[in-house]
Amino acid sequence: MAHYVLTLRCADRPGIVHAASAAIVAIGGNILENDQFTDPETGTFCMRTRFEAATDPAGAAARLADELAEYGPVIELRDESVVHRAVVMVSQFDHCLADLLYRRERGELPLEITAVVANHETCRPLAERYGIPFHHVPVTAATREAAEDALREVVAATGSDVVVLARYMQILSPRLCAELAGRVVNIHHSFLPGFKGARPYHQAYEHGVKLIGATAHFVTADLDEGPIIEQDVVRVSHARRPAELVALGRDVERTVLARAVALVAEDRVMVVGRRTVVFAQ
Repeated sequence: MAHYVLTLRCADRPGIVHAASAAIVAIGGNILENDQFTDPETGTFCMRTRFEAATDPAGAAARLADELAEYGPVIELRDESVVHRAVVMVSQFDHCLADLLYRRERGELPLEITAVVANHETCRPLAERYGIPFHHVPVTAATREAAEDALREVVAATGSDVVVLARYMQILSPRLCAELAGRVVNIHHSFLPGFKGARPYHQAYEHGVKLIGATAHFVTADLDEGPIIEQDVVRVSHARRPAELVALGRDVERTVLARAVALVAEDRVMVVGRRTVVFAQ
């Protein structure tokens, strides 16, 4: 029996769940897990279903598409044995990359890390320690377009369908954001006020922040404003020094990014407008 993950998105109307269930039963399938949600603002129906069936992926996809055609849905079907493949991008901070590589090696992250692309050489030893191909792609104002072409080549050559920005300190062009819409996950510190530029944790210390957080989101052309996947915070007091805030920030950043990547890897995240529907475990 093969295990499949079905994701479906369409305008809400009666009969969608019945039609999907009937199609799964018709191919001899058994539903293992099902989640659904209708967005009240847009009327968009979202569903994620895990099922098992003794049929090939092509046959299952064809039957589902036929049974659900009248609803005009966007359907994706994945055999769970075929995991998503991700290129991880990084600059010089290695904590998020190290965490993803460790979790992948331990079998805690259900995706394949195919390559590391970096604009500095700092993380090469870490990637090579885990046997992951490392691509050094420097970025300047004059070479930005060529650097993005190099990323496209790595994504294509590795057959990757996800890009993870694990503290990659460069802005992607609007063109690349559009090409990879819904496929690029970024991690960003979360502060109020929104401290930008260099040394955000030192700025936070100077303003006496009481919360440190992180946000994982999909990348769009609007800087740090893409649909949010996962967030978390830790409380801090006036006694914390800047170095301690940085350490706490590293912890929450890598945890939030790992959770977000796992959710994407398990097809639990669906974008509806500027928001996400997240079918958590």
